[in-house]
Amino acid sequence: MNILDKIIAYKRDEVEQAKKRTPVTVLELSSFFQRPVLSLKESLLRPGSTGIIAEFKRQSPSKGVINAKADVTQVTKGYASAGAAALSVLTDTQFFGGSKADLESARTNHIPILRKDFIIDEYQVIEARSMGADVILLIAANLSPSEVKRLAAFAKTLQLEVLLEVHNEEELGHICDECDVVGVNNRDLKSFTVDINRSLELGEKIPAGKVKISESGITDTGTIYKLRSAGFKGFLIGESFMKQEDPAVAFASFVKHLKTLSPT
Repeated sequence: MNILDKIIAYKRDEVEQAKKRTPVTVLELSSFFQRPVLSLKESLLRPGSTGIIAEFKRQSPSKGVINAKADVTQVTKGYASAGAAALSVLTDTQFFGGSKADLESARTNHIPILRKDFIIDEYQVIEARSMGADVILLIAANLSPSEVKRLAAFAKTLQLEVLLEVHNEEELGHICDECDVVGVNNRDLKSFTVDINRSLELGEKIPAGKVKISESGITDTGTIYKLRSAGFKGFLIGESFMKQEDPAVAFASFVKHLKTLSPT
């Protein structure tokens, strides 16, 4: 059993326990549930956008603890003020050290927020809305095409946008009308090897009408310049900032250098 299989097996049990602990009727009472949703797609396409989805991530199965001391409110505020197009917040606790509270804390920022988790059930989509997310992540590697379409369609009923993540050519078949953005994960979720060329190769095969983003392994501004030339509008980056003592300062420096390379 690879790490992705372990995560999904754990997630199935976690979701069932959450349903018993916090019914949907309680989630719907959240103050965030009726707030207007911010569009990731519009933010990425806006003239002058950095296109960067800056991620808050404490740890990962492949890297272990990345930054256990970072304060989510302080870091995400720094990301937003320095020009992040959106935020990505890990809400998985068991494997990534995140929480629902992390996303709720980040909601003080007025830019789109992606709930980064392993979504397999409509309940988690309702959870995402209740904690203040604007976008959910659906991962093709652990969902069938019909499951992607079902969950994405359900997200639409809650006004949430959908980021579909793929990492090989076979998974391109998961793309459907209900997906707003398609992300290519340069990290194989089963082996955790990283290859930026995965974005360049798969990007050419993503339908022209879909906004494309590249995820994982982006550590320098030159890579973003190359990806932009290949039609990518978004770039999800977390680890290269989070491993620094002050992630927000590292992000601001990165954006400053990016603007000198490719003025917007």
